[in-house]
Amino acid sequence: MNTATKLGGFTLGLLAVFGAAAEIGNAIGPIGPTGDDAPHDGGAHTSASATADSATAEELPGGLMISQDGYTLDLDDAELPAGPATPVAFRVLGPDGQALTDYDTSHDEDLHLIAVRRDLTGFQHVHPELGPDETWTTPLELTPGAWRLFADFDPAGAGEALTLGADVPVAGQYTPQPLPEPSRTAEVDGYTVTLDGELVPGSESELTLSVSRNGEPVTDLQPYLAAYGHLVALRDGDLAYLHVHPAGEPGDGTTEPGPDVTFYATAPSAGDYRLFLDFQHDGVVRTAEFTARAGELPAGTAATAPTDQADGHADDGHGHG
Repeated sequence: MNTATKLGGFTLGLLAVFGAAAEIGNAIGPIGPTGDDAPHDGGAHTSASATADSATAEELPGGLMISQDGYTLDLDDAELPAGPATPVAFRVLGPDGQALTDYDTSHDEDLHLIAVRRDLTGFQHVHPELGPDETWTTPLELTPGAWRLFADFDPAGAGEALTLGADVPVAGQYTPQPLPEPSRTAEVDGYTVTLDGELVPGSESELTLSVSRNGEPVTDLQPYLAAYGHLVALRDGDLAYLHVHPAGEPGDGTTEPGPDVTFYATAPSAGDYRLFLDFQHDGVVRTAEFTARAGELPAGTAATAPTDQADGHADDGHGHG
């Protein structure tokens, strides 16, 4: 293949990805500052002045904003290459515009990074390393398409955790996958995980996930991130990041190490959600994936409607268990 043909193929791949990202992002504008406020160093740093109005933030689920309460998710790169271990670097900027250096530990870590493609495939939950320059770094397995990155962290002394989200395109030929139909059962590496409970929009719902292997319940789950399971829930469409927390914790005298792991989740609206359960057994962390459907809102109940916004200052959700 000659050079011109190679360049042409790569350019088509780029156009496909950026076209998909633009279709999502046009609803609310570009990621980060524009015009005179844009950085002049050629990087992808986002100005702390991009912080959304706090009143607006309170009305949205977590993860929909790149900036909230004075904190900003500042990615080093505006786009990333596909690959099995693509380096990703970012900082969390505080209200003073400087990199945040002090975190309160939450679920055994100072910061959780969730990565997922916008068609809700490729889910990854990792824990980056913080360097001496206050930059977080981690490798991610990235395929072509529009990706969403969520940073879940608790600034020291702030009183509650934040989830900030930002989009990043990955160049290459991109074919979005359809959302799997709702199911009560997921299979992963020889394990079967079943889901009991209903997502009720506008109120807290109890969800119990039961783990078995070869038809036998698993009763010796190992603690992972201060629980016997860790659940991330994302709304289809805008990828709102739901507030989820586990019921009980290892060593509290009442919580058993399986087969059941129970969580409480609040769905802000009716619609489809993707659930990702991380659990540890025999020293290996595995992820079971479900699609769950939240029903219609109860009469007289208001909730945040999903949007197709993709980034900037209001576009995806909050919370994990």
